Amino acid sequence: MRGGRRIAAVSDAAFDLAPGECLALVGESGCGKSVLAAALLGLLPGNARTAGSARLNAAGGAAGPDAGDGGTIELLTASEQELARTVRGRRIGLVPQSPAAHLTPVRTVRAQLEETVRELTGVRRSGARADAERAADRAAFPLDHLDRYPHQLSGGLAQRAATALALVGDAPLLLADEPTTGLDRDLVERTVDELRRHTDDGRALLMITHDLAAAERIADRVAVMYAGRIVELADAPAFFGTPGPRHPYARGLLDALPERAFRPIPGMPPELGALPDGCAFAARCDRATAACEALPVPADGVACHHPVGAPPAAPGGPTPAEATGPTGAQRSEEDGRRARTA
Repeated sequence: MRGGRRIAAVSDAAFDLAPGECLALVGESGCGKSVLAAALLGLLPGNARTAGSARLNAAGGAAGPDAGDGGTIELLTASEQELARTVRGRRIGLVPQSPAAHLTPVRTVRAQLEETVRELTGVRRSGARADAERAADRAAFPLDHLDRYPHQLSGGLAQRAATALALVGDAPLLLADEPTTGLDRDLVERTVDELRRHTDDGRALLMITHDLAAAERIADRVAVMYAGRIVELADAPAFFGTPGPRHPYARGLLDALPERAFRPIPGMPPELGALPDGCAFAARCDRATAACEALPVPADGVACHHPVGAPPAAPGGPTPAEATGPTGAQRSEEDGRRARTA
């Protein structure tokens, strides 16, 4: 950044995603959700740097020069040519957060859909029209608006057009970044139901959303991000039902919903350029103690010294995880073993 500053937008994010599974990635704005998705597709700005590994199982598809053993593509080191020719659209579809910026302004929605159909499926021009209309219908985009230009669309229509484009290739992995923005509740439910059908056909879905009701409707698992880190990873039925979230921040997200406690989380998230050495949520947490001055290591799907449901620790004393759980090194090794090919 300017002045030589470095900001860790996403740190230590670890998860897997299997065919037929939806993982909902939730959290407040600015916590790193969209940055993570952009990293997987090689769409980060030029001043960004990545480290670690993001493996895409390309079984069943053509493995390019950046594919490793078993047809696995390492996304973080793949070349731009590999990403453009064999990953984007074909192996990974994207519903962008800002659809208007991803639509070509001088071409109609129909023209863009038909071009995408021809490029991704090999269908000839004569058959592309019908396939484009089917894709539009899947995304609830009205067929009588197909010959309009992007500037003639409302925000909700632009969102549906972008969703239709993402569904064309039936990619094995779909990244949907706020796919329900600008939609009324009926269209939200129709959109997430179509994404669920896409997943139930044996494809994987990573859905980034602020809409916890939509996440509850569609997700198999939920990952909660805060200040650039995944602080909880849980099965959706347990997260939205019983026993509920274990991280105080995740529980606060649910409690803020009008249909629940309607109690907002106090305070504001920290700036990514000024993160504390310990738990980033401690300043807003009513369970914080001196132990929170150290960065919590994820254990059993939650990164917290005082997870909800565990007995509170004495101030400055060992946390329940420290007293009874594995060491940080053992947990890190276990997390590494759990990371598997998407």
